[in-house]
Amino acid sequence: MPSTNAQTLEMLLELGKLLSSKLELSELLTSILELSTQIVDSESASLLLLDEKTQELYFDVALGLGEEASKIRLKLGQGIAGMVAESRKPEIIHDVRKDPRWSPMIDERSGFVTNSILAVPMVLKGKLIGVLEAINKRGGLFTPSDQRAFEAFGAQAGIAIENARLFSSLKEERFKLSTVFSQMTNGAVLTDLGGRILLANEASGSFLGAGLSEIGVGFKEMVLSPTLDDLLAAPEPAVDFMATRKEPTLLVLEGRMTRATMGGRESRLFMFRDCTDSWRQEKLKRTFLSLISHKLRTPLAAVTGFAEILVDEVDPAKDPLSAKAAQAIREQGAKVSELVEKLLSYTTIENTDAKIVPHPVALDEALKDAVDALAGKISARGAKVNTAPSGLIVMGERHMIVEAFKNLIDNAIKFNPLPNPPVIIRIEKTGEWTKVSFIDTGPGVPPEDQRRVFSGFHQVEKDFTGQQDGLGLGLAFVRKVAELHGGSVVLASKIGAGATLTLTLPGGRPA
Repeated sequence: MPSTNAQTLEMLLELGKLLSSKLELSELLTSILELSTQIVDSESASLLLLDEKTQELYFDVALGLGEEASKIRLKLGQGIAGMVAESRKPEIIHDVRKDPRWSPMIDERSGFVTNSILAVPMVLKGKLIGVLEAINKRGGLFTPSDQRAFEAFGAQAGIAIENARLFSSLKEERFKLSTVFSQMTNGAVLTDLGGRILLANEASGSFLGAGLSEIGVGFKEMVLSPTLDDLLAAPEPAVDFMATRKEPTLLVLEGRMTRATMGGRESRLFMFRDCTDSWRQEKLKRTFLSLISHKLRTPLAAVTGFAEILVDEVDPAKDPLSAKAAQAIREQGAKVSELVEKLLSYTTIENTDAKIVPHPVALDEALKDAVDALAGKISARGAKVNTAPSGLIVMGERHMIVEAFKNLIDNAIKFNPLPNPPVIIRIEKTGEWTKVSFIDTGPGVPPEDQRRVFSGFHQVEKDFTGQQDGLGLGLAFVRKVAELHGGSVVLASKIGAGATLTLTLPGGRPA
């Protein structure tokens, strides 16, 4: 045992360096107990850690006390160690048998004979970590000097334990992350805020290249939207992105950047997949649909035009069959023309190069134009469209907004089997945005269909049977209009309780 304060301080410094070099928790705890006996020259030592869930002390390591000690748990306030933990004050007990707080249970189970104890709490930043005990002073009694030295050592031990726990947690977190990464077929890359790669799975290497240190190098030959700088600096919790490379072969990656935290430090998780084939198919589908719709417009114009003439020329009284046929041609031709126009509008707006030039749009006028355009359908169903004037101006492409309103009103009427279906339109200004909600009293949308209704060619039916007019493009068109305007469209519905579709558009100043 050192004989002077200088020697004690020197020993504490050396022991502190030794503890800070150990990061494996089990090895560290054993070292703490071995060093505890040296610092105060005791026969043995024990270390009780706090179980934060149960608020109990347990023996993680106890030199010379045997395996039975590891089964013992003490509540705060129970025994000498429990009292030290509860009061967070050190204790020197020269003769444990004269102290009512001492229990012979540990000695009875281990065969060890305890005479004296020096116990100090380990507290770090107000948090109790555990209790460190020196047992049986060699050749005398524990002194106040021993207590001060042991308290200082206990403080160092507490810091070392927390560091080791953090290191162990990081290792476990990294192992889990590495395991998940290695089993993923999609590319996954974890970076810091500067784009330096911290972790990447094998699949990402097949797209970006193996052994990269910066994710920007992998995306160097690609057009990234949004840009990498915008993705790394994005305040949103998650941002979708697309990376496209045209040469030497086409490669299209779709993915999502998510803000993540690893080891207490903010990072960025990029997850992406190869969607080149689906992108090609989608482009081919749009080209095909656009071509078909254009090719159908000319013959349909002739059919509907001559149908109008035939309806006016044929006298139902003289030739009822011809009159009925002409009327059927006009009605069905009008339906096909409407479908072709919707198909053409959809394929045009789905073009990835579609842009908008925002202009002030009077919201009340846009809604009136939509209602007027659907006057025939509204009248045929006896529907009632109710809205209150808002006097607001939104920013956007007027034609697109009117078409979106038409689709939302048409959707609310078409899928409501009740007679005289009501459609309620509510307008709400929220900050720099305006929400326009279309509320119906129809059968509602099942939960499994609420996402898919915004996909092209989808209707709320198990199979497309033609029971409802249309191609299932209305809400897909609305979704695209919302995206182009930087807004959103949201569906809220319960089966049997109708549906509410809310379109959010930029702006909302008074007209």
